[in-house]
Amino acid sequence: MPPKKQSHQVTMALPAGEAPVAELGKMLGMTGVNLVALKKEYDARTVAQRGEIVPAVITIFDDRSFTLKLKTPPTSFLIKQATNGSKTLSHDQLRAIAERKMPDLNTTDIDAAMRTVAGTARSMGVKVS
Repeated sequence: MPPKKQSHQVTMALPAGEAPVAELGKMLGMTGVNLVALKKEYDARTVAQRGEIVPAVITIFDDRSFTLKLKTPPTSFLIKQATNGSKTLSHDQLRAIAERKMPDLNTTDIDAAMRTVAGTARSMGVKVS
């Protein structure tokens, strides 16, 4: 059996545990993929993160099957969640966000990851203390 051929790849940031079918339909309707099955898989895999935004890389193959790769929530989302309306991010909060983002960053050094997160915080107007 020949290997599956990829026909589309889309990255979407969706609410965890409750992906909107309308949003999936807008981005993936033309691919012919089973949107209900995709929604069920996404919701099942992200239900523990409900209330967060979880990006997913959706790869659709020519036979209309798909794979779903989940990523960590966007750094800006995690900063907003950690600061809870405040304009200051503590060193401990910064480290926790950097540790959580490590799988998606292009570094394995926690200090470099913390500098990356701190840069995002500064660009959002959040002071790192």
